Amino acid sequence: MPTLADVVDELESTYDPRWAESWDAVGLVCGDPAAPVRRILFAVDPVPVVAEEALAWGADLIVTHHPLYLRGTTSVAATTFKGRLVHTLIRNDIALFAAHTNADVADPGVSDALARAVGLTGPLTPLVPAADDPRRGLGRIGSPPAPVTLREFARQAARGLPATAGGLRISGDPDREVRRVAVSGGAGDSLLGAARAAGVDVFLTADLRHHPASEFTEEPGGPALIDAAHWATEWPWLADAARRLASGLAAKGNTVETRVSETVTDAWTTTAECEDLK
Repeated sequence: MPTLADVVDELESTYDPRWAESWDAVGLVCGDPAAPVRRILFAVDPVPVVAEEALAWGADLIVTHHPLYLRGTTSVAATTFKGRLVHTLIRNDIALFAAHTNADVADPGVSDALARAVGLTGPLTPLVPAADDPRRGLGRIGSPPAPVTLREFARQAARGLPATAGGLRISGDPDREVRRVAVSGGAGDSLLGAARAAGVDVFLTADLRHHPASEFTEEPGGPALIDAAHWATEWPWLADAARRLASGLAAKGNTVETRVSETVTDAWTTTAECEDLK
């Protein structure tokens, strides 16, 4: 059975903290490095329902994509949900580790898992390569097995991603032919220009705001847009990260049990049509 320090070393060898953005907060949030680790729960968000799942399952460690304290804090008092979460984890000997933007740009990383989930095949290349390694970077570009219409690709993407209240929002001609697709897990506003420059037929991402998307679609020649839930675009990475961690530890003679949380922690929980509100 590995120690928490062994698991952290393996995670950071796959998702190097040096790859994280300067504003990010990745790595070990709480936990004793000398403590043994038998069960590891993977989740997108460090929220109370995930802690409850970890506690019920008997997890020793939670690995999340999103950090708990992205902007830092001066207190972990149990007067906020984050403070209460820290108290719950420490009281029950559950460690917490986050791999965020370092997992986004890893090879493979968050966008590789997203690309496979929505049906892209063949070699995947970064939408925005890292300066020091063209295999790493933000987003991925790939292709469906054969040309499809935007309508067909959107249906395929919806089947491949976990269901959320908001589903998928689509901008573009449903009959447009799709041969090359760019994807980016999480908020993708900043990559709209890169998607246009790449000459892809579709850009699938999350959290597209009205004004950037509206201005983008008014300019001719760009890709169609598919906007998914933030949580849904990052969830496929969890299984890949769990497999890589378990395999890496096994190669060193350490055995752990992993589990991917299927709890939907997307912020939006339902939708309503105007007719529903009458």
